[in-house]
Amino acid sequence: MNKQLNFSALTALVLSSMLGAGIFNLPQNMAEVASPVALIIGWCITGCGIILLALALLLLSKIKPNLDGGIFIYAQEGFGKLIGFCSAWGYWLCAVIANASYLVIVCSAMGFFIDSPQYIIFGDGNTWQSILFASILLWVIHSLVLKGVRTAASINIIATLGKLIPLGIFIIVALHAFKYSYFYFDFTGISLGKSVWQQVKDSMLVTLWVFIGIEGAVVMSSRARYKKDISRSTIVALLIALGIYLLISLLSLGLTPRAELAKMHNPSMAGLMNDLIGPWGSIIIITGLIISVCGAYLSWTIMAAEVPIIAVKNGTFKLHNLQIQNNYKAQKVSLYLTDLSVQFCLIIIWLTGCNYNTLLTIASEMILVPYLLVGAYLFKVTKKLKKPIMSIIAIGASIYGVWLLYASGPLNILLSMLFYIPGVLIFLLINKINPQKPC
Repeated sequence: MNKQLNFSALTALVLSSMLGAGIFNLPQNMAEVASPVALIIGWCITGCGIILLALALLLLSKIKPNLDGGIFIYAQEGFGKLIGFCSAWGYWLCAVIANASYLVIVCSAMGFFIDSPQYIIFGDGNTWQSILFASILLWVIHSLVLKGVRTAASINIIATLGKLIPLGIFIIVALHAFKYSYFYFDFTGISLGKSVWQQVKDSMLVTLWVFIGIEGAVVMSSRARYKKDISRSTIVALLIALGIYLLISLLSLGLTPRAELAKMHNPSMAGLMNDLIGPWGSIIIITGLIISVCGAYLSWTIMAAEVPIIAVKNGTFKLHNLQIQNNYKAQKVSLYLTDLSVQFCLIIIWLTGCNYNTLLTIASEMILVPYLLVGAYLFKVTKKLKKPIMSIIAIGASIYGVWLLYASGPLNILLSMLFYIPGVLIFLLINKINPQKPC
């Protein structure tokens, strides 16, 4: 396989995967569930947890350099092919639902320019007009990825730079307009009617959502030009994203009272900029959102199409036709499978009226098991190596994984299990329920 992705391409891939639609909705999403003090605590927990998870991924990529593809391959290596399949299934579904959510939020953003109180065309991104526009965008990007991973990654670098400019403008304007009176008003969230601890728990899926994609360089490790770039690109992208998330979520609470911010239409960052500098502010943010989401969508399309291929190579799938490539070395069959699944999700969104926040919850839930298994596998490996520092990282990453399951609550866990059941049935069907020949 060609080693096509260098350090800048891998960094852009990871950063673009994390900096998607979520960051433009972050002010409203966080204000809806948590007070300033709960957000500070929540970001501290998430920051520490996500750094431990990143370190676990990087340690495993060095300890087990033969396991190209990372995250769900570690589950298979450590806990068997059924668990490995479930991890791959959950990760792939997360990617599919995430891509559908990106298309939904792009259409919702278009409503800022096109919709009026009398004529709702794009709405929350789930009208038939939105689904039609999203479907066109889906297959346009599909054609770009078919031109090859290297071409798509080059476009993604430009998209990543394009999204950082409006985010930088928002941070500068917010620093200038920040008011301590807004930030400290109802500092502990008494008006929410929940304890600070419950607020912290409620914020966890949102804070996790904006970091999903941190494993991008590991997932694409088989296409990295140099192995050392995997760790470098992951750390650089993580630090940049963490800094941006902290600034945007906390500064937003100093721009308007939390209760008002919680009621804003998404993308809420556009509404804030409209209030701060007028219509041009919202235009800048909406333009940045569209560029950002298209870049994140492109990254996730590349990674999602890679998942079935890695599963075939490691014996989890027996569907070898998924490995068929075109003349540009793009995974043609796997890409069609992924994008047809996204198209199916878009139809379901139209029929059910799901919005971005619902998709955020489902996608975040699907990634919890794969993330937990990374820490668990590192713990299993480090027990044999007897290296205390690695063991501490493994335990910390595992605790963070368990904490996320606890914080998500029993209802959301049950919802995710309903999505995992079809995966188990597919595994049994593919392997003909033959325990002697699991693959």
